[in-house]
Amino acid sequence: MILALPDRILLALGALAGLLGVAASAAAAHIPGADSLKTAAHFLLFHAPAVIGLVALVGMGATHRLTTRIAAFALVLGLILFSGDLALRALQGIPLFPMAAPTGGVLLMGGWLVAGIAAFVPMRRG
Repeated sequence: MILALPDRILLALGALAGLLGVAASAAAAHIPGADSLKTAAHFLLFHAPAVIGLVALVGMGATHRLTTRIAAFALVLGLILFSGDLALRALQGIPLFPMAAPTGGVLLMGGWLVAGIAAFVPMRRG
């Protein structure tokens, strides 16, 4: 099956999250007291395979397409806000914007919730 454009975008974003997670881990190893950068790296590395896995589920037709894509996009947006805020604070000493990390965290939790719901949303047979 050929992946649709939204799935290709999600796959690329999942891979980018993995790449950034490795880069942030490497940077944190060389910056004393970079605990928030380590946390950002961990979140990127934990969620990158989840996003890629959700794309695979859509590609296999194993879960409801729209619901699973919403879950994956929520994870990506949550990563941008949560990890982006933590990394920016660690590297530049400034926040992304007020409440970026908590908003990202809520989106991450929501993404996981929607991923679980996707397992039970009936798929149309056609």
